[in-house]
Amino acid sequence: MVKLRLLNTIAPAYFYSATVVTFALHFLLFLPRIFRTPDVTLGPTMLIHIVVLLYLMGNALGNYTMTVCFPSESTNETVIPLCSPDCPDRIDAHYLLNGRHFCKVCKKVIMKRDHHCFFTGNCIGNRNMRYFIMFSIYTSCCCLYSLVIGVAYLTLEYSISFENPLMFLTLLPLSTGYFFLGMISGLQFFLVLMLYIWLGVGLVSAGFCCQQFLLVARGQTWCQLQKGQLSQSCGTWRANLRDVFGSSWALGLFLPVQTVETAPGNWQVYHDHKHD
Repeated sequence: MVKLRLLNTIAPAYFYSATVVTFALHFLLFLPRIFRTPDVTLGPTMLIHIVVLLYLMGNALGNYTMTVCFPSESTNETVIPLCSPDCPDRIDAHYLLNGRHFCKVCKKVIMKRDHHCFFTGNCIGNRNMRYFIMFSIYTSCCCLYSLVIGVAYLTLEYSISFENPLMFLTLLPLSTGYFFLGMISGLQFFLVLMLYIWLGVGLVSAGFCCQQFLLVARGQTWCQLQKGQLSQSCGTWRANLRDVFGSSWALGLFLPVQTVETAPGNWQVYHDHKHD
């Protein structure tokens, strides 16, 4: 449990650090070098890319904040259950009754719990699932956009050609060897490393988004998936999506605003009543 709580602290710090580094690389290196126009400080092409970058990062950070600010814990619990010290770390929550879980990491009772997200430091449930999905979408878009811009910068600044598809597969091991041999600078090696971080985070976020969207459409959660309870859907997919995204779902696709008003006592109930 100590490892899980340590990860719960490190992961948000990693997210904020990666965000700051990405922002700095774009405005200090990528945009001035790639979209530099003679005798023009801020050209139209650079302005467009600045707007796109700020929009993607703003939505990612905004939905991240909404995920944290709208937790899914129950506010009606007078007694918080205690977990046995002998409980293994692979079991991060215990099913109680009426769609309630006790999260060992949060030490709170969570309503309609999906999973515990270490990057946000809290549990994802029906109340903040919509923000988590949008956070995953915009994080993926921001990372893949940064990947493309980073590749363009390396091509211009260091004359690295990516025409060969195998180039990207061998770039990191070759750059690591060249760095320790003193053949390339630390900045170039760091930029190559960031390319792989953006690729990894972008693909993982896209995978999370697709998985959660499918589960939401079925009216089910990751906790139910772990128990193998995918045999029947809970309601129609339209009703399930409306329950999570709200009636003003279109606005939430473009802006990190609250579109779902959910009272703590109006949660849907799981269809299983088995303990973990």
